[in-house]
Amino acid sequence: MKNRLLIKLCCIIGAGTVLLFWMIDILSSQAEQSMSSIADEHKQELRDFAKQAEYIYLKQGEAALEVWLDDLREQEKTWIAVAYSDIKPLANSDFTYRYEQGIWLGRSIDWMIHLYFEYNPIMDIPFSDKNTHFLIQLPQRMRPGKYYTYADSAIQFALPLVLLSLLSLVLYQHLMSPLRRLENATKQFSEGNFDVRINASLDSRDDELTALADTFDHMADRTSKLIASQRQMLSDLSHELRTPLTRMDMAVDFLELQLDPKKAADRLRYEAINMRELVEDALTLAYLDTERPKLNNETFDLAELINVICEDSRFEYPKHTLITHLPDQALIKNSSQRALGQGIENVIRNALHYTPTDKNVMVSLSKTDTLYSLVIQDEGQGVPEELLEDIFKPFFRVDKARTLSDAQSELKIGQKRSGFGLGLSLALRQVEAVKGTIKASNYYSADAQKLGLLITIELPCVSAES
Repeated sequence: MKNRLLIKLCCIIGAGTVLLFWMIDILSSQAEQSMSSIADEHKQELRDFAKQAEYIYLKQGEAALEVWLDDLREQEKTWIAVAYSDIKPLANSDFTYRYEQGIWLGRSIDWMIHLYFEYNPIMDIPFSDKNTHFLIQLPQRMRPGKYYTYADSAIQFALPLVLLSLLSLVLYQHLMSPLRRLENATKQFSEGNFDVRINASLDSRDDELTALADTFDHMADRTSKLIASQRQMLSDLSHELRTPLTRMDMAVDFLELQLDPKKAADRLRYEAINMRELVEDALTLAYLDTERPKLNNETFDLAELINVICEDSRFEYPKHTLITHLPDQALIKNSSQRALGQGIENVIRNALHYTPTDKNVMVSLSKTDTLYSLVIQDEGQGVPEELLEDIFKPFFRVDKARTLSDAQSELKIGQKRSGFGLGLSLALRQVEAVKGTIKASNYYSADAQKLGLLITIELPCVSAES
């Protein structure tokens, strides 16, 4: 699923937001409800006021009650009164007894107080006869919800701050945990630990960060392989250059001593040509390994290209028999004539190089619906089965298993030596650059006798464009 991380973050943030509003609503309601009732001690104090007013009224009279009420008003700084609940109906209306008993001149002290009202409500405590009421506007000191403003502020501001901070921390940890691993892996990689990988530690995830880890691991794999390949190539190249340089030193000594100067000059020229070809092939191989170019911008006749290569090879190897089975035309699109030509040429030259002069090299091209299959078959001694994949490695040679032709064992100025073990390596990279494949196998006679090496190159008729 695409955008897994986005979906995950949306779910976490959405759930956190819903939880936040739910908690704010619940806590606000509970805080308001718990703070809207008059405190029990204040309720008892109001009941005591009513009892005392009733006692004075009944025992001392209305005048004494008036004096007491004036003192209480001054003391509590509020409005206080005593009244009858005498309700007179109009138009001969009749109230039931239940209705008359339910009439209140003020609020019961057990009712909740609206915290949002600016004025204090009038509380009603009936006397024993239920018809006389002690009325008092709730004194400010008895008003509930003294700390409601602070509680409401904490619920509205502090609670969201805490919850959002926790949510941010969760999201931060969820995002930064793989990023820290990526940072540590990158640091280790930059310090030379090319085996470090991070995707194995993110198996529990399956999102964009996992894709980033896959990309890093892929980059690390390719980079480490390139570095190892380049190091190996430099080591092999330096080893390969020692021998021709030693021979050149000897040839220079022969020239200085005037010992067969012509042969010494020929040796210098021969070694210089081979060294140049070795360096050029090594640089080409390094370019193909490092850059991995996509060469797919040409359309040409593959049969004609192979035919030209075979004609050049017959000229270069006049004592060998090169047999071709090619169609009249084999159009290939979105490919590279130069890269493919060099790759095929290297394979054919390798086959001629290891085939004795009395044997044959056969080149055949066939076509399916989507692929061209090019087969180069020589009659050398083949390659040990366990080394069939190794022959495509740079500087790998199996001279012990493959016998050089007699003609190639002689020193011939101007003729390519093809003995550094780079030909098939270049062929592999060049064929892969045009989206093709190449593989090697031995072929045998009916009596299981090894007859030679068979290289198969498969090329798409139309390569995918970049």
